Amino acid sequence: MRTRPLTLAAASGAALLATAVLPANASGAAPKSAQEGSVSAADLLAKVTSCSQISNGKYKTDDETSATVPVCGKNGAVFWKADMDVDCDGQVTGKCNGDTDPWFQDDTAFHQSDGKPLRADSLPYVVVPSASSIWKYSSSGIKGGGVVAVIYNNKVEYAVVGDTGPTKIIGEASYATAKALGIDPDPATGGADSGVTYILFKNSQVSPIESHSAAVSLGESLAKQFIRDN
Repeated sequence: MRTRPLTLAAASGAALLATAVLPANASGAAPKSAQEGSVSAADLLAKVTSCSQISNGKYKTDDETSATVPVCGKNGAVFWKADMDVDCDGQVTGKCNGDTDPWFQDDTAFHQSDGKPLRADSLPYVVVPSASSIWKYSSSGIKGGGVVAVIYNNKVEYAVVGDTGPTKIIGEASYATAKALGIDPDPATGGADSGVTYILFKNSQVSPIESHSAAVSLGESLAKQFIRDN
C-alpha cells in the first residue's frame, strides 16, 4: 500500500476545510453488513463502464505507481476506480492510534456536529484528493459529508466524504469502510490493491455527518436516482 508522508503534508491545508460544523447530534455506529440498501452493485457498476474524464490529469494510487486513474463525470455524480488504502485518522481509539497506524493524524478535514474529528473505526468515510491543478472536488459539487457509494467484490457500502489527502494520489477510505466491505482494515498492512469503485453524489450532504444511518438512507435514494438518470 502507499507510503503516507504526502498525507501528512496535506493535513495542514486540510485543516482549513474543517470549519463547517453540521447541526444536530447522532452517534456513528459501525456498519453491520456490507450490502446496504436495495440497489445492487451490478446495477451501479453498469452505469460506470465508460469514463467521461473531468479531471485535468490522472492520479496515482500509491506514491510509487504511475498516474492512471481519472476522475469521471456522470449525471449527478463523479466516480473513479482505484485501490483502497486505509485511513485511520481522526479520534484516537483502540483500533486507530499512533501505535496501530505509523502515519496516524488525530484530525480529519471535516468534523462531527460536536466539533470533534471523525472516528475512522466506526464511521464509513472516503478521502478525496486535496484541491490541485488536477481536480478541485468542490468545483464538482463534492463537499464534506457528501454521500459516496463504495463498491467492492459485488457489495455496496454507503459512506461520507470525511477527509482530504495528497494532491496526486487517490483511493482511500476509513477503517470502517474497509471492514464493512470485507477488506483488511489494518492501516499499516491492509487495504485492497484494486477493484474499488467510488461513486460520489454531487451536491449531497449528510446531516449530521457522523450518522451512518442517515448516509445509508440518503445514499440509497441518490443511487436509485443515479441509475434512472444515467
